[in-house]
Amino acid sequence: MAFKSRYSACYSFRIAVRPYPWGSGSVPFAFIIYLALDLVYSVVNIPYGSLNASLTRDPESIDKLTSTRMMLANSANLLVYTLFPMFVQMASPKDRSLKDTGFFGLELNMGNYTDPSANYAWFGVYSIYMIIGAVALFVCYKFTKERVVATAEQTANVKTTDLFLELKNNRPLVILGLFFMLAFTFMFFMNTVNGFFNQFVVGHSEWMGAIGLVASIPGIIFPIFWSRLKRIFGKKGFFHLFLGMFIVGELLTYVWSREGMHDALWLAYIATFIKQWGLTSATGFMWALVPEVIAYGELKSGKRNAAIINAIMGLFFKIGFTIGGAIPLWLLAAYGFSETGAQQSASAIDGIIMTAVWIPIILAIVSMIIIQLYPISDKNVTEINRQLDEIRV
Repeated sequence: MAFKSRYSACYSFRIAVRPYPWGSGSVPFAFIIYLALDLVYSVVNIPYGSLNASLTRDPESIDKLTSTRMMLANSANLLVYTLFPMFVQMASPKDRSLKDTGFFGLELNMGNYTDPSANYAWFGVYSIYMIIGAVALFVCYKFTKERVVATAEQTANVKTTDLFLELKNNRPLVILGLFFMLAFTFMFFMNTVNGFFNQFVVGHSEWMGAIGLVASIPGIIFPIFWSRLKRIFGKKGFFHLFLGMFIVGELLTYVWSREGMHDALWLAYIATFIKQWGLTSATGFMWALVPEVIAYGELKSGKRNAAIINAIMGLFFKIGFTIGGAIPLWLLAAYGFSETGAQQSASAIDGIIMTAVWIPIILAIVSMIIIQLYPISDKNVTEINRQLDEIRV
């Protein structure tokens, strides 16, 4: 949650300094703060992302670690993306009344969180989240014992230019990086237009809270089955299964968008559940492949570049969510979407469906092809670990 809240931290700081002349309405100031917080996030996240590869090289243990990590990360997603707005409304002072939360008819006494008087409600909730995230982060580092680390000689030989050498010589890294980029691209395609889809295509923005809650269930409950499913279907079969499940969920979402189906809440729940089960499994379990890519690179180069490889993966997923956040808005504009319109044209509705359903399906199919090219099998991992153990001895 510490990482999920990095932009929340930035925004809360902006709210806190708004009463001061140097902090109110200043674009350069906002730019500097956003840049500083993003740099802090990168500095903290790269060693955090390297921990899995430092704990063990055993594939089964890595699968279990990744499942646990993603189960907790998806719980943080629920807190940050789904519950956070409700907490801010509960703390907002103006226009307080019983309001529908969107969670299956639950009503709570909430205020108007878009009013300027809610500034400190935003800051207060953000602060609580940041404290919880910081404590979780420090506990993580305090009680983690690294068992697979670079030797003193390897550490001394690490250079900045190793980043380019890894991209040149580590083929599994490049393939996995492309998979990361595509996965985050179609994930953020959906995230960017989901609100528009619910508001303008099916006309039920009041369902977003309940649908968001349903969407969070697979990523919290089902990661415990990932390692078992990988043993049954194999590494590539695992990704094909869940990307296929994601595509089925998207097709059901398209059915929901058709005339006469907009009021079918049951269909919305089923489509969302299947889609998110596939998405959270494919994009969550892909992190389990990073440690074996690091081990492969160590065998090829003689250097254990765990931090550099995690930085490369971070670069790929940032490219993915940048593309996934920007291109949908350009496409919607090309289809005639009106930011201020209460209703949208037929062309704009088609654009929303295109960006919410069809483009993610195409990108998911391409991702299936990319992961099929991934060359490291579990048998290869065992052999790589054996050779590395012999070298270290």
